[in-house]
Amino acid sequence: MEIEKIATFHSPFGSKFGIPKQSGIVPELRGEIVLEKAYRNPDALRGIEDFDYLWLVWGFSANRHAPTSLTVRPPRLGGNERVGVFASRSPFRPNGLGLSSVRLDRVEWDTPRGPVLHVLGADLMDGTPVYDIKPYVTYADSHPEARSGFVDRRKWQKVEVDIPANVLAQLRAAGLTEEDITALRAVLEEDPRPQIQRGEDKEYGMPFAGLDIKFQAVGGRLVVRSLPPLAPSPKERGSEMLQGVNRD
Repeated sequence: MEIEKIATFHSPFGSKFGIPKQSGIVPELRGEIVLEKAYRNPDALRGIEDFDYLWLVWGFSANRHAPTSLTVRPPRLGGNERVGVFASRSPFRPNGLGLSSVRLDRVEWDTPRGPVLHVLGADLMDGTPVYDIKPYVTYADSHPEARSGFVDRRKWQKVEVDIPANVLAQLRAAGLTEEDITALRAVLEEDPRPQIQRGEDKEYGMPFAGLDIKFQAVGGRLVVRSLPPLAPSPKERGSEMLQGVNRD
């Protein structure tokens, strides 16, 4: 079977660093799904506005190397313990396909790019190829009493985030809305630092909405330090970015 891209995802994330490890963790995050020209007929989306959630099948297209092991080290387990690749959500798998449940916010039917789906809570990077879109249906897709393996045993701890007043002013001056800032704070609360690099002597940079968000751990909190501007993004240069992210 050959698989072809049917759409491209656009989000604030210019790299895989910082992307939530699962969909729905940061429900404020906005994204857009832009269909390929062959699918820009509104008939392809007829009835989709009646669903609150969608499943996206997409590609871990920023993974530069083929997987070399049948076991992986999920972040939820501290990056040290191994589980089988098929008992994880790792992007490093035999077929680099991702699956995400996103909330459909609205459909913009008439744009120069054809119909555009505006969604919330996605865990995809800007430029991610989307291979399929399916409606989420509660009678078949919801299992609230199901066990979740090691995820049940290791609760994820959020961290406190401090965005000083001068940095908030910079964010607003750069064009971020209050909703964008709320989403940024929620992303940082998930602590995007690698599990094995959680000291307080290192500054990190996270591309977000065209800005380079610099932050550092101080006294158990993440403090946003500065916002040097990013170089023109691939989106601004008319090209696409690729995607991949570590996840449970």
